[in-house]
Amino acid sequence: MSRPKNDTLLRALLREPTEYTPVWLMRQAGRYLPEYRETRKRAGSFLGLCKNPSLACEVTMQPLARFDLDAAILFSDILTIPDAMGLGLYFVEGEGPKFERPLTREWEIRNLSVPDPYAELRYMTDAVTEIRRALDGSVPLIGFVGSPWTLACYMVEGGSSDDYRAVKTLAYTRPDLMHHILDVTARAVTACLNAQIESGAQAVMVFDSWGGTLSDSAWREFSLAYLRKIATGLIREREGQRVPAIVFTKGGGLWLDALADSGFDAVGLDWTMDIGRAREQAGNRVALQGNIDPAVLFATPEVVAAEARKVLDAFGPHPGHVFNLGHGISQHTPPENVVALVDTVHEYSRKANRNT
Repeated sequence: MSRPKNDTLLRALLREPTEYTPVWLMRQAGRYLPEYRETRKRAGSFLGLCKNPSLACEVTMQPLARFDLDAAILFSDILTIPDAMGLGLYFVEGEGPKFERPLTREWEIRNLSVPDPYAELRYMTDAVTEIRRALDGSVPLIGFVGSPWTLACYMVEGGSSDDYRAVKTLAYTRPDLMHHILDVTARAVTACLNAQIESGAQAVMVFDSWGGTLSDSAWREFSLAYLRKIATGLIREREGQRVPAIVFTKGGGLWLDALADSGFDAVGLDWTMDIGRAREQAGNRVALQGNIDPAVLFATPEVVAAEARKVLDAFGPHPGHVFNLGHGISQHTPPENVVALVDTVHEYSRKANRNT
Protein backbone atom coordinates (compact mmCIF):
# COMPACT_ATOMS: atom_id res chain seq x y z
CA MET A 1 0.00 0.00 0.00
CA SER A 2 2.01 2.97 -1.25
CA ARG A 3 1.24 6.41 0.14
CA PRO A 4 -0.87 8.61 -2.15
CA LYS A 5 0.75 11.62 -3.82
CA ASN A 6 -1.31 13.83 -1.51
CA ASP A 7 -0.93 12.12 1.88
CA THR A 8 -1.74 15.23 3.93
CA LEU A 9 -4.83 13.62 5.48
CA LEU A 10 -2.94 10.53 6.60
CA ARG A 11 -0.18 12.61 8.16
CA ALA A 12 -2.69 14.86 9.95
CA LEU A 13 -4.54 11.84 11.36
CA LEU A 14 -1.24 10.63 12.81
CA ARG A 15 -0.52 14.14 14.21
CA GLU A 16 2.47 14.62 11.91
CA PRO A 17 3.28 18.13 10.62
CA THR A 18 1.50 19.16 7.40
CA GLU A 19 1.88 22.15 5.07
CA TYR A 20 -1.81 22.95 5.42
CA THR A 21 -4.94 21.59 7.10
CA PRO A 22 -6.49 18.79 5.01
CA VAL A 23 -10.25 18.83 4.41
CA TRP A 24 -12.91 16.34 3.41
CA LEU A 25 -16.66 16.34 4.10
CA MET A 26 -18.90 13.73 5.61
CA ARG A 27 -21.42 12.70 2.90
CA GLN A 28 -19.32 14.56 0.32
CA ALA A 29 -20.72 12.29 -2.40
CA GLY A 30 -24.43 12.91 -2.24
CA ARG A 31 -27.68 14.63 -3.06
CA TYR A 32 -26.35 18.20 -3.06
CA LEU A 33 -24.57 17.38 -6.35
CA PRO A 34 -26.67 17.24 -9.55
CA GLU A 35 -24.31 14.66 -11.05
CA TYR A 36 -24.96 12.38 -8.07
CA ARG A 37 -28.71 12.65 -8.61
CA GLU A 38 -28.23 11.67 -12.25
CA THR A 39 -26.17 8.61 -11.34
CA ARG A 40 -28.69 7.57 -8.70
CA LYS A 41 -31.43 7.81 -11.30
CA ARG A 42 -29.46 5.42 -13.51
CA ALA A 43 -29.00 3.05 -10.57
CA GLY A 44 -32.76 2.93 -9.98
CA SER A 45 -32.55 3.28 -6.19
CA PHE A 46 -30.21 4.27 -3.40
CA LEU A 47 -29.58 0.64 -2.46
CA GLY A 48 -29.04 -0.21 -6.12
CA LEU A 49 -26.37 2.50 -6.19
CA CYS A 50 -24.66 1.14 -3.05
CA LYS A 51 -24.63 -2.40 -4.46
CA ASN A 52 -23.19 -1.51 -7.87
CA PRO A 53 -19.38 -1.16 -7.50
CA SER A 54 -18.95 0.79 -10.74
CA LEU A 55 -21.65 3.33 -9.90
CA ALA A 56 -20.47 3.55 -6.27
CA CYS A 57 -17.02 4.36 -7.65
CA GLU A 58 -18.51 6.96 -10.00
CA VAL A 59 -20.26 8.88 -7.20
CA THR A 60 -17.25 8.55 -4.89
CA MET A 61 -15.15 10.31 -7.51
CA GLN A 62 -17.66 13.06 -8.38
CA PRO A 63 -16.86 15.50 -5.54
CA LEU A 64 -13.13 15.15 -6.21
CA ALA A 65 -13.69 16.35 -9.77
CA ARG A 66 -15.41 19.50 -8.41
CA PHE A 67 -13.51 20.30 -5.23
CA ASP A 68 -9.88 20.21 -4.10
CA LEU A 69 -10.57 17.65 -1.38
CA ASP A 70 -7.82 15.75 0.42
CA ALA A 71 -9.59 12.39 0.60
CA ALA A 72 -12.24 10.22 -0.98
CA ILE A 73 -14.67 8.26 1.17
CA LEU A 74 -16.25 5.02 0.04
CA PHE A 75 -19.83 5.52 -1.13
CA SER A 76 -21.92 3.07 0.86
CA ASP A 77 -24.35 3.01 3.78
CA ILE A 78 -23.84 1.96 7.39
CA LEU A 79 -26.94 -0.27 7.18
CA THR A 80 -25.53 -2.60 4.56
CA ILE A 81 -24.06 -4.66 7.42
CA PRO A 82 -27.42 -5.38 9.13
CA ASP A 83 -28.80 -6.04 5.63
CA ALA A 84 -26.06 -8.65 5.14
CA MET A 85 -27.11 -10.11 8.52
CA GLY A 86 -30.52 -10.89 6.99
CA LEU A 87 -32.70 -8.03 8.26
CA GLY A 88 -33.90 -6.96 4.80
CA LEU A 89 -32.96 -3.30 4.28
CA TYR A 90 -35.18 -1.10 2.11
CA PHE A 91 -35.76 2.61 1.71
CA VAL A 92 -39.06 4.50 1.71
CA GLU A 93 -39.07 7.87 -0.08
CA GLY A 94 -39.34 10.63 2.50
CA GLU A 95 -39.06 8.21 5.44
CA GLY A 96 -35.55 6.82 5.15
CA PRO A 97 -34.24 3.31 5.84
CA LYS A 98 -36.40 0.48 7.15
CA PHE A 99 -35.91 -3.21 7.88
CA GLU A 100 -38.33 -5.93 6.81
CA ARG A 101 -37.24 -8.14 9.72
CA PRO A 102 -36.28 -5.98 12.74
CA LEU A 103 -35.08 -7.69 15.90
CA THR A 104 -38.24 -8.03 17.97
CA ARG A 105 -38.01 -11.56 19.37
CA GLU A 106 -35.37 -13.29 21.45
CA TRP A 107 -34.77 -16.12 18.97
CA GLU A 108 -34.10 -13.58 16.21
CA ILE A 109 -31.48 -11.93 18.39
CA ARG A 110 -29.91 -15.26 19.36
CA ASN A 111 -29.73 -16.26 15.67
CA LEU A 112 -27.70 -13.21 14.63
CA SER A 113 -24.39 -14.10 13.02
CA VAL A 114 -21.41 -12.28 11.52
CA PRO A 115 -21.64 -12.10 7.71
CA ASP A 116 -18.62 -12.82 5.53
CA PRO A 117 -17.64 -9.42 4.09
CA TYR A 118 -16.18 -11.12 1.00
CA ALA A 119 -19.47 -12.91 0.30
CA GLU A 120 -22.55 -11.00 1.50
CA LEU A 121 -20.75 -7.65 1.21
CA ARG A 122 -18.62 -8.44 -1.84
CA TYR A 123 -20.05 -5.43 -3.68
CA MET A 124 -18.51 -3.20 -0.97
CA THR A 125 -15.00 -4.68 -1.15
CA ASP A 126 -15.20 -4.64 -4.96
CA ALA A 127 -16.14 -0.94 -4.81
CA VAL A 128 -13.11 -0.21 -2.59
CA THR A 129 -10.82 -1.94 -5.08
CA GLU A 130 -12.36 -0.09 -8.02
CA ILE A 131 -12.19 3.31 -6.28
CA ARG A 132 -8.52 2.81 -5.38
CA ARG A 133 -7.84 2.06 -9.04
CA ALA A 134 -9.74 5.19 -10.14
CA LEU A 135 -7.93 7.39 -7.59
CA ASP A 136 -4.63 6.27 -9.09
CA GLY A 137 -2.63 7.30 -6.03
CA SER A 138 -3.98 10.86 -5.92
CA VAL A 139 -5.59 11.07 -2.46
CA PRO A 140 -6.34 8.49 0.26
CA LEU A 141 -9.53 6.44 0.38
CA ILE A 142 -11.46 6.31 3.66
CA GLY A 143 -13.57 3.27 4.52
CA PHE A 144 -16.29 3.35 7.16
CA VAL A 145 -18.92 1.54 9.22
CA GLY A 146 -21.57 2.47 11.77
CA SER A 147 -20.91 1.79 15.45
CA PRO A 148 -22.56 -1.28 17.01
CA TRP A 149 -24.89 0.91 19.10
CA THR A 150 -25.96 2.99 16.09
CA LEU A 151 -26.62 -0.11 13.98
CA ALA A 152 -28.49 -1.72 16.87
CA CYS A 153 -30.79 1.31 17.05
CA TYR A 154 -31.95 0.67 13.49
CA MET A 155 -31.98 -3.12 13.90
CA VAL A 156 -34.27 -3.03 16.93
CA GLU A 157 -36.40 0.00 16.00
CA GLY A 158 -36.81 -1.23 12.41
CA GLY A 159 -35.81 2.18 11.06
CA SER A 160 -35.22 5.73 12.24
CA SER A 161 -36.62 6.78 15.61
CA ASP A 162 -37.49 9.95 17.48
CA ASP A 163 -37.17 8.52 20.98
CA TYR A 164 -35.31 5.16 20.63
CA ARG A 165 -37.94 3.65 22.87
CA ALA A 166 -37.67 0.06 21.65
CA VAL A 167 -33.87 -0.17 21.74
CA LYS A 168 -33.52 1.63 25.07
CA THR A 169 -36.25 -0.52 26.61
CA LEU A 170 -34.36 -3.61 25.47
CA ALA A 171 -31.09 -2.22 26.86
CA TYR A 172 -32.57 -1.56 30.29
CA THR A 173 -34.86 -4.59 30.61
CA ARG A 174 -32.80 -7.26 28.82
CA PRO A 175 -29.18 -6.07 28.83
CA ASP A 176 -28.11 -9.67 28.10
CA LEU A 177 -29.89 -9.54 24.72
CA MET A 178 -28.66 -6.02 24.04
CA HIS A 179 -25.08 -7.09 24.65
CA HIS A 180 -25.54 -10.09 22.37
CA ILE A 181 -26.65 -7.81 19.52
CA LEU A 182 -23.75 -5.45 20.19
CA ASP A 183 -21.16 -8.23 20.44
CA VAL A 184 -22.17 -9.84 17.13
CA THR A 185 -22.41 -6.44 15.45
CA ALA A 186 -19.01 -5.35 16.79
CA ARG A 187 -17.44 -8.47 15.29
CA ALA A 188 -19.28 -7.83 12.01
CA VAL A 189 -18.16 -4.19 11.69
CA THR A 190 -14.57 -5.11 12.63
CA ALA A 191 -14.53 -7.78 9.92
CA CYS A 192 -16.05 -5.32 7.45
CA LEU A 193 -13.50 -2.58 8.20
CA ASN A 194 -10.63 -5.05 7.93
CA ALA A 195 -11.98 -6.27 4.59
CA GLN A 196 -12.12 -2.65 3.40
CA ILE A 197 -8.50 -2.17 4.52
CA GLU A 198 -7.40 -5.36 2.80
CA SER A 199 -9.20 -4.19 -0.36
CA GLY A 200 -7.41 -0.83 -0.33
CA ALA A 201 -8.90 1.61 2.22
CA GLN A 202 -6.06 3.72 3.65
CA ALA A 203 -7.96 5.12 6.65
CA VAL A 204 -11.20 4.04 8.32
CA MET A 205 -13.94 5.71 10.34
CA VAL A 206 -16.61 4.51 12.78
CA PHE A 207 -19.80 6.58 12.91
CA ASP A 208 -21.32 6.40 16.40
CA SER A 209 -24.12 8.60 15.11
CA TRP A 210 -26.65 7.84 17.84
CA GLY A 211 -24.22 7.50 20.76
CA GLY A 212 -25.28 10.93 21.98
CA THR A 213 -28.81 9.68 22.65
CA LEU A 214 -27.56 7.64 25.62
CA SER A 215 -26.97 8.60 29.24
CA ASP A 216 -23.36 8.73 30.41
CA SER A 217 -23.35 5.30 32.03
CA ALA A 218 -25.36 3.71 29.21
CA TRP A 219 -23.01 5.13 26.55
CA ARG A 220 -20.00 3.69 28.37
CA GLU A 221 -21.69 0.28 28.67
CA PHE A 222 -23.46 -0.01 25.31
CA SER A 223 -21.29 2.05 22.98
CA LEU A 224 -17.79 2.85 24.29
CA ALA A 225 -17.05 -0.75 25.35
CA TYR A 226 -17.70 -1.94 21.79
CA LEU A 227 -15.83 0.94 20.16
CA ARG A 228 -12.81 -0.18 22.15
CA LYS A 229 -13.25 -3.77 20.95
CA ILE A 230 -13.32 -2.57 17.35
CA ALA A 231 -10.19 -0.46 17.83
CA THR A 232 -8.41 -3.50 19.29
CA GLY A 233 -9.45 -5.74 16.39
CA LEU A 234 -8.53 -3.46 13.50
CA ILE A 235 -5.69 -4.00 11.05
CA ARG A 236 -3.52 -1.00 11.91
CA GLU A 237 -0.72 -1.48 9.42
CA ARG A 238 -0.74 -2.69 5.83
CA GLU A 239 2.30 -3.05 3.61
CA GLY A 240 4.39 -1.00 5.97
CA GLN A 241 1.91 1.91 6.23
CA ARG A 242 -0.12 2.85 9.31
CA VAL A 243 -3.89 2.75 8.67
CA PRO A 244 -5.37 5.54 10.83
CA ALA A 245 -8.77 5.01 12.45
CA ILE A 246 -11.27 7.77 13.32
CA VAL A 247 -14.22 7.58 15.73
CA PHE A 248 -17.11 10.06 15.68
CA THR A 249 -19.81 10.18 18.35
CA LYS A 250 -22.43 12.78 17.49
CA GLY A 251 -23.22 14.61 20.72
CA GLY A 252 -20.13 13.05 22.29
CA GLY A 253 -18.14 16.15 23.24
CA LEU A 254 -18.68 15.43 26.95
CA TRP A 255 -16.94 12.08 26.43
CA LEU A 256 -13.86 13.44 24.67
CA ASP A 257 -11.50 12.05 27.32
CA ALA A 258 -12.94 8.57 27.00
CA LEU A 259 -12.92 8.75 23.19
CA ALA A 260 -9.32 9.96 23.17
CA ASP A 261 -8.38 6.87 25.20
CA SER A 262 -10.51 4.42 23.20
CA GLY A 263 -7.73 3.25 20.89
CA PHE A 264 -8.47 5.34 17.78
CA ASP A 265 -6.01 7.71 16.13
CA ALA A 266 -8.49 10.56 15.70
CA VAL A 267 -11.76 11.77 17.20
CA GLY A 268 -14.41 13.54 15.15
CA LEU A 269 -16.27 16.41 16.82
CA ASP A 270 -19.72 17.77 16.10
CA TRP A 271 -20.24 21.54 15.94
CA THR A 272 -21.32 21.98 19.57
CA MET A 273 -17.78 21.81 20.96
CA ASP A 274 -15.04 24.42 20.73
CA ILE A 275 -12.24 22.66 18.86
CA GLY A 276 -9.55 24.70 20.63
CA ARG A 277 -10.70 23.55 24.06
CA ALA A 278 -11.02 20.03 22.68
CA ARG A 279 -7.41 20.14 21.47
CA GLU A 280 -6.21 21.26 24.90
CA GLN A 281 -8.22 18.50 26.56
CA ALA A 282 -7.13 15.75 24.15
CA GLY A 283 -3.50 16.85 24.24
CA ASN A 284 -1.25 14.59 22.22
CA ARG A 285 -3.44 11.54 22.49
CA VAL A 286 -5.38 11.89 19.23
CA ALA A 287 -5.87 14.04 16.17
CA LEU A 288 -9.18 15.92 15.91
CA GLN A 289 -11.55 16.08 12.97
CA GLY A 290 -14.15 18.78 12.46
CA ASN A 291 -16.12 20.75 13.18
CA ILE A 292 -17.95 23.55 11.37
CA ASP A 293 -21.77 23.57 11.55
CA PRO A 294 -23.07 22.17 8.20
CA ALA A 295 -25.77 24.88 8.26
CA VAL A 296 -23.04 27.50 7.72
CA LEU A 297 -22.97 26.26 4.12
CA PHE A 298 -26.43 27.79 3.54
CA ALA A 299 -24.96 31.29 4.03
CA THR A 300 -22.96 33.38 1.55
CA PRO A 301 -19.45 32.30 0.44
CA GLU A 302 -18.04 35.20 2.50
CA VAL A 303 -19.73 33.92 5.66
CA VAL A 304 -18.61 30.37 4.90
CA ALA A 305 -15.01 31.58 4.60
CA ALA A 306 -15.22 33.61 7.83
CA GLU A 307 -16.66 30.67 9.79
CA ALA A 308 -13.99 28.32 8.42
CA ARG A 309 -11.28 30.72 9.58
CA LYS A 310 -12.85 30.75 13.07
CA VAL A 311 -12.49 26.97 13.33
CA LEU A 312 -8.89 27.09 12.10
CA ASP A 313 -8.04 29.91 14.52
CA ALA A 314 -9.65 28.01 17.40
CA PHE A 315 -7.56 24.90 16.70
CA GLY A 316 -4.42 26.98 16.23
CA PRO A 317 -1.14 26.25 14.45
CA HIS A 318 -0.74 22.70 15.75
CA PRO A 319 -0.47 19.33 14.00
CA GLY A 320 -3.33 16.87 14.10
CA HIS A 321 -6.29 18.72 12.60
CA VAL A 322 -8.48 17.39 9.78
CA PHE A 323 -11.07 19.98 8.78
CA ASN A 324 -14.59 18.63 8.34
CA LEU A 325 -18.21 19.39 9.09
CA GLY A 326 -19.70 18.62 12.48
CA HIS A 327 -22.08 16.21 10.71
CA GLY A 328 -22.93 15.22 7.14
CA ILE A 329 -23.41 17.80 4.41
CA SER A 330 -27.05 18.72 3.74
CA GLN A 331 -28.68 17.92 0.39
CA HIS A 332 -29.68 21.61 0.18
CA THR A 333 -26.07 22.88 0.20
CA PRO A 334 -25.08 25.08 -2.78
CA PRO A 335 -21.98 23.46 -4.34
CA GLU A 336 -20.31 26.88 -4.79
CA ASN A 337 -20.21 27.23 -1.00
CA VAL A 338 -18.25 24.00 -0.78
CA VAL A 339 -15.67 25.57 -3.11
CA ALA A 340 -15.46 28.57 -0.75
CA LEU A 341 -15.02 26.28 2.26
CA VAL A 342 -12.35 24.01 0.79
CA ASP A 343 -10.34 26.85 -0.77
CA THR A 344 -10.45 28.92 2.43
CA VAL A 345 -9.28 26.01 4.58
CA HIS A 346 -6.33 25.35 2.28
CA GLU A 347 -5.28 28.96 1.72
CA TYR A 348 -5.75 30.23 5.27
CA SER A 349 -4.09 27.23 6.93
CA ARG A 350 -1.09 27.48 4.57
CA LYS A 351 -0.57 31.09 5.70
CA ALA A 352 -1.03 30.19 9.36
CA ASN A 353 1.48 27.35 9.12
CA ARG A 354 4.03 29.63 7.42
CA ASN A 355 3.66 32.15 10.23
CA THR A 356 4.50 29.67 13.02
